Amino acid sequence: MTDDASEDLNLRDLDDQELVEQMWDDLYDGLAEEVVEGTNILLERGWEPYKVLTEALVEGMRIVGIDFRDGILFVPEVLMAANSMKAGMAILRPLLAETGAPPQGKMVIGTVKGDIHDIGKNLVSMMMEGAGFEVIDIGINNPVENYLEALEEHQPDILGMSALLTTTMPYMKVVIDTLKEKGLRDSYAVVVGGAPLNEEFSREIGADYYCRDAAVAVETAKEIMARKHNQALAG
Repeated sequence: MTDDASEDLNLRDLDDQELVEQMWDDLYDGLAEEVVEGTNILLERGWEPYKVLTEALVEGMRIVGIDFRDGILFVPEVLMAANSMKAGMAILRPLLAETGAPPQGKMVIGTVKGDIHDIGKNLVSMMMEGAGFEVIDIGINNPVENYLEALEEHQPDILGMSALLTTTMPYMKVVIDTLKEKGLRDSYAVVVGGAPLNEEFSREIGADYYCRDAAVAVETAKEIMARKHNQALAG
């Protein structure tokens, strides 16, 4: 679509399905203002906040996630898309809280002690939010105490840890071992990621899952919640 055509496009002229598909395009292109406008129009038309979230925003980010995984989109573009989704989420979040819409699950995530890299972690946080998860991001350079406090306060389903330096990777084991000592290890699914990590390292330190990128992290989180749900039903 040319710039001229997009300027002429009035989102209010589109029917619901066309508007949702246009929002997917706008998310993909990182157009936050248009995503906000589309979100407001759907709400004005009587859409439930949860329906706007899942059908317009989450589905749009799913498309972004697939192209990121396949190497069609890169980190800067995904960050723009995720920021656009956040703009739409800012409108929906208070409405979702009122309606008690169910989040997919809850995750605490942070970069480990000694490491101040956060682009990958931020991308995971945004993509997880885009998939409907509640994410508590505790930032960078986290000693084990920070993880323990966040776990106690928020009682998440998933603990995510990231590291970009080979020197900080072993600290993940410190956190996992501390959880074991305190009898808390089985309460959380532990997911680790970061450029120097691999599946073998993840197993060695006792993590549950290794995710090579944000798209895999989202899929893994969905699997964790599906398994948890099935266990609850069986129990």
